[in-house]
Amino acid sequence: MTPTGMKLPRGVAVKKLDAPDLQTLAAALPQWRHDAARGGTITRTFVFRDFVQAFGFMTQLALEAEKRNHHPEWSNVYNRVVITLTTHDLGGLSNLDLELAQVADSLHSLLVAPTPGG
Repeated sequence: MTPTGMKLPRGVAVKKLDAPDLQTLAAALPQWRHDAARGGTITRTFVFRDFVQAFGFMTQLALEAEKRNHHPEWSNVYNRVVITLTTHDLGGLSNLDLELAQVADSLHSLLVAPTPGG
């Protein structure tokens, strides 16, 4: 547990991102929008072929989030999923947000990649 009571997976250290980390955030996550609100958030809209693909993405990302005990704020309307990440217990962005954003980006790339011959 962290000093704020946040339960972490075994062996995971949580670090709040500092100013130099935030400067490199844009390069590491070019499709995510940073906002200083609430101590720092990042948001991205993902677009899929249809509702089933969007919901499948959410299901896969939910399993990854649960492994990390770090859960996104998100909404889904048909083929769009909007995700906002922040670490509430730290009052801003942490390495967990960066990691979950990268997982989301990878999952999205896999799901929307063109199929051979299609």
